[in-house]
Amino acid sequence: MKIKFLGATQTVTGSCFLLEKGNTKILIDCGMYQGQDLVDKNYDEFDFDPSQVDYLIVTHAHLDHVGRIPKLIKEGFDGKILSTGPTKQIAPIVLNDSYHIMEREISSELLFEKEHIDQSLQQWETVDYNEKIKLNEQFEIRFRESGHILGSALVELWSSGNKILFTGDLGNSPAPLLKDPAQINKADYVVMESAYGDRTHEDQSRRKELLENVIENTISSEGTLMIPAFAIERTQELLYELNSLVENSRIPKVPIFIDSPMAIKALSVYRDNKQYFDKEASQLMKQGDDLFKFPGLIFTENEYQSKQINDVQPPKVVVAGAGMSTGGRILHHEMRYLPDPNSCLLLICYQVEGTLGREILEGADKVEIFGKEIPVNAKVKEIGGYSSHADQSQLLSWLETIKEKPKKVFVVQGEAESAEAISQKVRDQLGIETKIPTLGEEIEL
Repeated sequence: MKIKFLGATQTVTGSCFLLEKGNTKILIDCGMYQGQDLVDKNYDEFDFDPSQVDYLIVTHAHLDHVGRIPKLIKEGFDGKILSTGPTKQIAPIVLNDSYHIMEREISSELLFEKEHIDQSLQQWETVDYNEKIKLNEQFEIRFRESGHILGSALVELWSSGNKILFTGDLGNSPAPLLKDPAQINKADYVVMESAYGDRTHEDQSRRKELLENVIENTISSEGTLMIPAFAIERTQELLYELNSLVENSRIPKVPIFIDSPMAIKALSVYRDNKQYFDKEASQLMKQGDDLFKFPGLIFTENEYQSKQINDVQPPKVVVAGAGMSTGGRILHHEMRYLPDPNSCLLLICYQVEGTLGREILEGADKVEIFGKEIPVNAKVKEIGGYSSHADQSQLLSWLETIKEKPKKVFVVQGEAESAEAISQKVRDQLGIETKIPTLGEEIEL
């Protein structure tokens, strides 16, 4: 068996790995690169012939894991796509949003067309968690819960008695809404993410308290609290927390806007898949609590409604995409309120190197938005506990639960410093050999 690393090597985004044995070729994820320095890589030719790939396995529906699937279709892939049910439901929401952004912002040839999104869904089949299925004479596969977003999965692949495990993105557990990542008994090789491989999140029990403090401080300053949030999972988790704060009168009642059409569409998928929620969320729903509805919450689906937010005097809270301020409606709010010292920008998502969010996080006193120089006078806060990624200690703890020690761990989906930090810890503390692959590197297992 050979594995080729075709994305997310020493960077977080662009997840794509090619597994080969005999005449079978399996692609794990086909994600989009994000960040100013990497976005052009989405237009590069694939380092393989898409028409020769038999299966595409999708770990979850975030753009950096599914964003190039329509491009793969466009260039000849006609094999099966496999994922969990919720991943297939969320993916078209993400892909169509990406397509509409391209239509608006790109004057040259688009990465793919709408027909390629539609075609991908024709080739897409779903598999339940924990159901072991035979792909062909050479491979078996099973999806296990990863606790990252709704439908996200660890992927176990067997061939000739040997197993390779892909973590996809491993969840920051215990998370609101979702179950914890599955514990794995055995894996010969592990391909493991490392987005937060060099750091530790704040104590999770404190994240709601930190959110409460930021909201209260911004309200008392009569400012606007801007929260850039990924439309899938971050926004839904945030709604869950805000629901609790509002209904228990822990924050003053102010307008809270969800200014993200994609997040609003995704809510229907969440409501249709309650069986995947954890015990606490399930219990609340049984008691009749709508986790995504509370006094003061306003959904702004269209552009006119979004613009009307400007007419509402602060204090107010605005949650909008994109989570790294790479586009979307959050840019309009940042342009308007970043110059205001009474307002606050709260970062709760991972900020990839080269994004506007990362620039602000690292202390820029002015930034460029829509070609204009915008001073950053607003307060900038970060709560790492809302990340959907496991931190260093969680990665190590999860890896340690694999009873039969893997022969090797390939460290991917993290910037160079993060990958190196967790790689060193895995070697020193767990005694497992590690490898940080380079882009295009092929390794025989």
